[in-house]
Amino acid sequence: KVEDVTNIIVAFARQEDGRKIKSILVKSGFLAVTVCTCGAQVLSQSGLLGSGIVVCGYRFGDMNCRQLREQLSDRFEMLLAASPSLWSGERMGEIVCLPAPFTVKDLVGTVRMMEQIAVQKERRLRSLKRERSEEEKRLVAEAKRILMDRNRMTEPQAHRYLQKCSMDSGTSLPESAAMVIRLYRQS
Repeated sequence: KVEDVTNIIVAFARQEDGRKIKSILVKSGFLAVTVCTCGAQVLSQSGLLGSGIVVCGYRFGDMNCRQLREQLSDRFEMLLAASPSLWSGERMGEIVCLPAPFTVKDLVGTVRMMEQIAVQKERRLRSLKRERSEEEKRLVAEAKRILMDRNRMTEPQAHRYLQKCSMDSGTSLPESAAMVIRLYRQS
């Protein structure tokens, strides 16, 4: 599914290292790959992309991987590809560590595993967003009833009308329903 494409940010202080990793990932079938050379670039790209995976080295000119993880959205997973001498013995928290040197197979397999986890996490977040409270359900039902009574719409027509209002105004369905209710109460 297109919606299940995982954004991948490759971040290494040396641009040639980032390009090599990007090349491996693209050749392995990953579609969305961006290369960054500092933590600030990663944070900027992650803000634009919303969610995904950061494959990175241990240190950048402006921060290290743990500092980046602290500032990075929870909607991003992080894979540290670096020598264990840099991080062994430390608690890396939510950072998945791939000891360097590593094989292409190890890198691709780890990123695929993280991609599956990221996709499941995004699906779970989307399904949570879709569940409406009882109050929101009541607002939508009341707005549909008003539209059906006053505009002689069927229930599916009233629902589509609310969806269109929601999309056009950039608001949620319950917010659009509340606007319809307010407008009809004023008239």
